[in-house]
Amino acid sequence: MEEQKRWFVGIDWATEEHQVCVEDSVGNVVGERVFAHSGSGLGKLCDWLGELSGLEPDEILVAIEVPHGAVVETLLERGFRVFAINPKQLDRFRDRFTLAGAKDDRRDAQVLARSLRTDSVCFRQLKIDDPVVVELREWSRIGDELQRERVRLANRIREQLRRYYPQVLSLHDDVAADWLLALWELVPTPLVARKARRTSVERILKAHRIRKLDANAVLSVLRELPLSVAPGTTEAATAHIRAVAERVRLVNRQLREAHRRIDQLVEQVAKSQHAEDSTGQKCEQRDVEILQSLPGVGRIVLATLLAEASGPLRERDYHALRSLTGVAPVTRSSGKSHCVLMRKACHSRLRNAMYHWSRVAMQKDPRSKERYAALRARGHSHARALRSVGDRNLSVACAMLRNQEVFDSSRCPPANNMNAA
Repeated sequence: MEEQKRWFVGIDWATEEHQVCVEDSVGNVVGERVFAHSGSGLGKLCDWLGELSGLEPDEILVAIEVPHGAVVETLLERGFRVFAINPKQLDRFRDRFTLAGAKDDRRDAQVLARSLRTDSVCFRQLKIDDPVVVELREWSRIGDELQRERVRLANRIREQLRRYYPQVLSLHDDVAADWLLALWELVPTPLVARKARRTSVERILKAHRIRKLDANAVLSVLRELPLSVAPGTTEAATAHIRAVAERVRLVNRQLREAHRRIDQLVEQVAKSQHAEDSTGQKCEQRDVEILQSLPGVGRIVLATLLAEASGPLRERDYHALRSLTGVAPVTRSSGKSHCVLMRKACHSRLRNAMYHWSRVAMQKDPRSKERYAALRARGHSHARALRSVGDRNLSVACAMLRNQEVFDSSRCPPANNMNAA
């Protein structure tokens, strides 16, 4: 009886208008409409669904491809049950309706509604995230974008320095560092470096707290025999670097602000997990503290895990986490053919975070290092061995989260006693 009361809605999301298809519990199309992407349009959508079905919002199941945005948030706030599906899976469901590969908005909306009714196990139910997690996710993505922009600008500076002034590159690996840009502005060419004063260089090093180098060592490097370049090359390269340097400084400031804000939001998440409940007793959840105790988990990895995988972490879902991070392999077996491949269908940011987590853990944690060495000895590639290290780290993290215990290296079995798959 409960199943007969449910209605199924498919929404083909777009930037300006959304195509909606409604089916009853036996698969009859009872309504189709188009709603504008606006506050009033989405309000009319929710009202229309209630009037058409005569049911409570929690008895109406809505399917959509995009698992975020104003449409999803409006429906969730009104009490509707919203489910998301991977676009690739939806494309397979579309083949049920047309063998010729035809595609339009009305058909896609109907495919969504029908598939939710017949194959609900393929859908993922959506929930409203904590506001702090939503903000943390955005700042984490902002920091990621700024870091990529910084790398692009640094590569441009590096290429220009190679044209006429490679001595600067031997001072420091990070050519986008503020102190190196300040030093370049003081001595932008080899000719100026010959006349530079030691006290001026000392002032820059002291202002930026650079202790690995002294002024004499810096000047000796910059005064090495310069390259012979064509007339105008030095002027062109310095003009290019000067234009890019201003953008690098801006990105550096914004990146520091992003990291500061990420630290504040992670601290807020940790405080909310230690908040007192209505009885005055402290909550046992301390996920942030537990994840921070794991070898290889730093600011960026922790923020990415909390922001992009909050649901699986909250549910301690190891299998979902290993699929999202890409460490779960894909097996293809048919007849005598059998092969195991790297998973490509995963969350790109979580895959990147998992790579750095495994890379640092392999350097800091003896057992991760032993596991990595054993896999390399068996013929696995560097990336394949790191994925196996990450798979083990996820298993350990989920066990720690379930038991609410911080990482203790003495309790981990030796790597040679484990099945290094």
